[in-house]
Amino acid sequence: MGMELSSGGFGKKARVKPEMNVTPLVDVVLVLLIIFMVLAPVLSKSFWVRLPPKDTIEEQLDASNDPNTPLVLSIGVDGGASINKIDVPHDELTRKLIRMFNARPDNALYLDAADDAPYGAVLSGIDLSKAAQAHPIVILTKKMDP
Repeated sequence: MGMELSSGGFGKKARVKPEMNVTPLVDVVLVLLIIFMVLAPVLSKSFWVRLPPKDTIEEQLDASNDPNTPLVLSIGVDGGASINKIDVPHDELTRKLIRMFNARPDNALYLDAADDAPYGAVLSGIDLSKAAQAHPIVILTKKMDP
């Protein structure tokens, strides 16, 4: 802050006249201007993300995955697999079981195969369940009550 001494005339006392020093203010404003000029192009960029479509089978499995109810793998007469009455393709069976086991305290799986189910389809279901770390695999001999 600068000052100037000025006298009002002859015999009058000299007065102090304060002046504002604007140099630090100009320095701060210029630094802020440079920062905003550098950040402006970065803030205007946008990234487009393409998410995969939501799998309706996984939504149904998540809804039916109650830890208090048993997890039942059913093998039908045609060899098709279903988990808790929701059809699942064989190539996705291991992945779906792993996901369901992660939400449960145990990895117990009940296997319910139709009487006329192909033997190979039942063994394939057991192998895919073992790959998903299912233990124990309980084979049902009587139909479960719904």
